[in-house]
Amino acid sequence: MTFDIIMAKIVPFKAVRPTRDKVCLVTCRSYDEYSAAELAAQLDFNPLSFLHILKPAYTNQETVSFEKRYRQVHQKYQEFKNEIILVKDKKPAIYIHKIITKTHSFTGLIVGTSVEDYRNNIIKKHEDILAFRVKLLKDYMKYSEFNTEPVLMTYPDNKTIENWIFNCTQKLADFEFSTTEKEIHYLWKIEDSLEIDWLQNIFAKTESLYIADGHHRTEALKLLSEENENPENAAKDYILSYLISENNVKIYEFNRLIKDLNGYSKEDFIKELNKNFIIENKHQQPFKPAEKHQFGMYLDNEFYSLILRKENAFFNTALDSLDTQILYKKVLLPLLAIKDLRNDERIEYVSGKQSVLEVKHKIDQGEFEIGFILFPSNIGEIKALADAHLIMPPKSTYIEPKFRSGLVIYEL
Repeated sequence: MTFDIIMAKIVPFKAVRPTRDKVCLVTCRSYDEYSAAELAAQLDFNPLSFLHILKPAYTNQETVSFEKRYRQVHQKYQEFKNEIILVKDKKPAIYIHKIITKTHSFTGLIVGTSVEDYRNNIIKKHEDILAFRVKLLKDYMKYSEFNTEPVLMTYPDNKTIENWIFNCTQKLADFEFSTTEKEIHYLWKIEDSLEIDWLQNIFAKTESLYIADGHHRTEALKLLSEENENPENAAKDYILSYLISENNVKIYEFNRLIKDLNGYSKEDFIKELNKNFIIENKHQQPFKPAEKHQFGMYLDNEFYSLILRKENAFFNTALDSLDTQILYKKVLLPLLAIKDLRNDERIEYVSGKQSVLEVKHKIDQGEFEIGFILFPSNIGEIKALADAHLIMPPKSTYIEPKFRSGLVIYEL
């Protein structure tokens, strides 16, 4: 008996995009990234911002149901299309997108990936999901009838794809624009059927794709596909995705801030830590860990280095060896009584994109008593967890690149 080996499937699609002259005014960061003041400024002074679609009732703050709000999003989206702010491509295409930030450069492929591949674990996950958030996203996309936030997925480094992308990006880009965050964005449209077929065949030899960011959106799209009552609407069977080579993602840590020592004195707490860690007081010298199983700590105006003792460095699974899990199992749960990393009000998180001095600053202000600084995970750890069907603790990674809303829209 023989079994067919199922490999990754990618498809082109007819994207809806801003016109070339308006793209820099239309695209925006993810809605949640704006402060209230930033959001108000964008909505007040930029009538072309995609935020007007994401928040169509800005000038009318009445309380409405989720369904009515989502239908308003769809209506506003149609207005942008009617006014030729957004235009749908005439032919199915794949898109190459390059993002240059102040510190990094990212280049990936915008394609449709298969919901069926996600069901069959060809598209693999490493994060847990919240059912209520999945349902909200599913309903949002059902009534708005579009998706503009691609799921970030990685594929194994591939020199053939890398060379092809390099050659494609030597041509004049369809889009080239800068943002107020001093990022430069480029977009190339590839609609030649022979090139698309060639690329599909390359990915047909790829055993797995790994979700880096967008687990809730992927699960929501799976539910939307299962609810699809129109078998002729194949769009709901695919996931808007940004595929990027494993060596091109940037993974940051999330550092932990805790409001109290759970009744311990400073001396007794350090004494308990000493059972599992080699502790070195760095005094006022800011400290960041330089390798796995090393942690930074800030307590009572002093930095500390914590190194996991070798006798504790034996692990049964990829999850056990993860620094966020070690900190949870050795410190946060047994000593500080923090069981629920997602919902406990005594813990907050600071992205590793920010300076370690941000941890110091927040604790010095008095709201928190102690902070832990972690070494970032790597793509190998993420893949090992996904392959073993294991789930990372919440807030283990902050992954870039981040995609702009309104740049490429996939209609459902």
